[in-house]
Amino acid sequence: MERVTTVVIGAGHAGLAASRFLTEHGVDHVVLERGEVANSWRRERWDSLRLLTPNWLSRLPGLDYDGPDPDGFMTTGEVVEFIERFARVAAAPVRAGVEVTAVRPADDGYHVATDRGDLHCRALVLASGACNLATVPALAAGVPPEVHQLTPLGYRGPGQLPDGGVLVVGASATGVQLAAELRRSGRPVTLSVGEHVRLPRVYRGRDVHWWMHESGVWDQRWDEIDDLDRARRLPSPQLVGTPERGTLDLNALTALGIELVGRFAAVRDGTALFSGGLRNVCALADLKMNRLLATFDEWALGADVGPSEEFAPTAVARATRLKLDLRGGEFSTVIWATGFRPDYRWLDVPVVDPKGRLRHDGGVVDAPGLYALGLPMLRRRRSSFINGIEDDARAVIDHLARKL
Repeated sequence: MERVTTVVIGAGHAGLAASRFLTEHGVDHVVLERGEVANSWRRERWDSLRLLTPNWLSRLPGLDYDGPDPDGFMTTGEVVEFIERFARVAAAPVRAGVEVTAVRPADDGYHVATDRGDLHCRALVLASGACNLATVPALAAGVPPEVHQLTPLGYRGPGQLPDGGVLVVGASATGVQLAAELRRSGRPVTLSVGEHVRLPRVYRGRDVHWWMHESGVWDQRWDEIDDLDRARRLPSPQLVGTPERGTLDLNALTALGIELVGRFAAVRDGTALFSGGLRNVCALADLKMNRLLATFDEWALGADVGPSEEFAPTAVARATRLKLDLRGGEFSTVIWATGFRPDYRWLDVPVVDPKGRLRHDGGVVDAPGLYALGLPMLRRRRSSFINGIEDDARAVIDHLARKL
């Protein structure tokens, strides 16, 4: 069996950042990747997807965006190129095409079984991603078989779907982007809306991520948050990265001709049933957005920004449909944009809760020598973004090196 001090699982930006700091500490290690560098961006993203963060925020340890469009948003291909460049900058010892099949405790460390042979390591970094599996509710089993079902991990573009209307379930960033793309392709679209985070793309002349970055919102630490579990489960804000920097909220979708319904609650005899609380859900999202913008206004006193702005409340029809017949031919497809989760089925260590979430404290997992990177709100609110990995990886690998 091959022996190495540390194994990193995953060669996305998180695993490569771990490698960069392991090298700085002089810790011998390998990075195991089931596919290629940035594999999820290559294989599991729809064609039109762009980053939600502007290019000037795209930075990794020792590598900043240096292209011609700092206020633009990277395409998936550009993200792959950026991460590939980082792999070269970090001189990461990546072993591509190696699938990890099991990890279990072993003498003074861990036994890592792969389809290319086994390894023993003293420390292990889980950087395999937060979006390996799509979260699909159990009620999906009640959707009639003639209705095509898929998740964003399998969606590439409108042309792959059968003719007919589409029901998109979920109104976070993914759901609103897919709904808008499908509607612009000429399809009838209905969007099922649950809890969501509404944000303008631009506020007072600056990208909303500029406000988050400069005001320190993204720097809030995990150990400063009262309800950390809830914060880690918040849906991604309703944003899209486009050249015109437009806002994509529910009002924009309604203007496109998309019908809004409430939260998908059940399926009975081929009929989809929806919550009647859409108006309240939207009012709460509006309230939270306005509170956040008010904190920006307070922070920005004297700053070189445009005048304060107000945004119209989310317009909800006086009466929204509470049921839809999925057998009647109105809908040919349901897309479940209801979130993602990591895949730890190969992790034979008792550190995953019944809901599939890893038990960790700021990336230090509840098992000796086991660490995690690349998860939402790992150590800061910015942890989910590419530019959030540097501080997270530095702190986690510092801890790992001290323990070694």
